[in-house]
Amino acid sequence: MTDRHNEHQKEYFSERSLPRMRASLSGTPYVRRHVEEVMRIAVASKGDRVIDLGCGLGKYTAAIHELGFAVEGLDLTPALIDQFRLDLPQIPAHVGDAASPPEELHGRFDLAVGFFFMHHVADLAPILEGVRTLLGPGGRAVFLEPNPLFLGYYLQVTFTRGMTWRGERGILRMRPRAFEEAGRAAGFTSFGHRAFGVMPPAVANRRWGRSVERAIERVPGWQRVGAFRLFWMACPR
Repeated sequence: MTDRHNEHQKEYFSERSLPRMRASLSGTPYVRRHVEEVMRIAVASKGDRVIDLGCGLGKYTAAIHELGFAVEGLDLTPALIDQFRLDLPQIPAHVGDAASPPEELHGRFDLAVGFFFMHHVADLAPILEGVRTLLGPGGRAVFLEPNPLFLGYYLQVTFTRGMTWRGERGILRMRPRAFEEAGRAAGFTSFGHRAFGVMPPAVANRRWGRSVERAIERVPGWQRVGAFRLFWMACPR
């Protein structure tokens, strides 16, 4: 079942245009905020070695690199990594399944991150086991995912050309209990989660849009239903 799922994901990301994943978008306010939120939760320092899981075309990987971190990318889809290497030759990138990462990457990283990656996997547990092998003692993992309580995603998937519920249905599994159960089984500790944000890129990239977003985030209860949910965990030292 996992093999069929992975093959479908490769096709899903190889056989359609992906303008929202271009590395050239790395400097936009929308992307910068996502990266800054992840790195803040990770308590990342410039000496950390970072692996970006499900890196795709490198939009978020490039943004991490631009902040001065030593970062590498990993993705299941060869076509995406081929384009990544053309656009971002200065950043190492690897083809591989996060559930069974290349052995040469084992134990090399202080921080593993994923941006809208985990809702595309077949099962959280084997992925987190694989992520655990990439990290050294005290390593951290932080994932940014769609919040299934945010209704905007259901409209986006239904009406956006090229998006399908077969490809995106993992959004429904992006819940704290699922991450903590899979993380504990993989040997992680120190779990946490929180939500933030509301605006799509077209609005969040405008100054007025960011001002409106910050105002909405101050509404009581928004921490539960915000558009983006962060999940984090750590390896024992």
